[in-house]
Amino acid sequence: MLEDEILSEFRASEALLEGHFLLSSGRHSAHYLQCARVLMDPMRASRLAAALAATLPRDLRQQIGKVISPAMGGVIIGHEMGRALGVEAMFVERPTGTFELRRGFSLKAGEKVLMVEDVVTTGLSSREAITAIEAAGGIVVAGAALVDRSAGAADLGVPFYPLVSLSFPTYAPDELPPELAATQAIKPGSRAA
Repeated sequence: MLEDEILSEFRASEALLEGHFLLSSGRHSAHYLQCARVLMDPMRASRLAAALAATLPRDLRQQIGKVISPAMGGVIIGHEMGRALGVEAMFVERPTGTFELRRGFSLKAGEKVLMVEDVVTTGLSSREAITAIEAAGGIVVAGAALVDRSAGAADLGVPFYPLVSLSFPTYAPDELPPELAATQAIKPGSRAA
């Protein structure tokens, strides 16, 4: 898939929003990606996962024994990546604030894992998920995401393969451009107040 085709998938599902948004980082942006919307169509989710799987080098794809994603946002794309790669997909969740495998999910010692996210902005949740996977005995061979919002700045500590990299400007609350300062920010994500 070409970048224009990928962005068309986001626009068609109304997942690429424009306005004034307060991001979970506390910064402001005129653009917001709501990946849950692009993934709510199973056929679209399958197409995007197949395209993401195709970005992985062949030798890497052959090593992957499991796909693990962080809940909640990574669950659907993680499942679809498992399908695209022909391996089981699981997720880590934070019942007490720290990611862990639950629900009977487990890894064999040394099992090779691909960690998959929907969107990576700073890489923090990805690194936390990787820590949990390693604590459970897995070896994370790479990370992947539908969207890298960090413009290549996020360091996951493992090779990282995004389907598309986007660089929307973000602003501190005291640095807002006039067009954003003149409007009320909304917090559209899963951590909305």
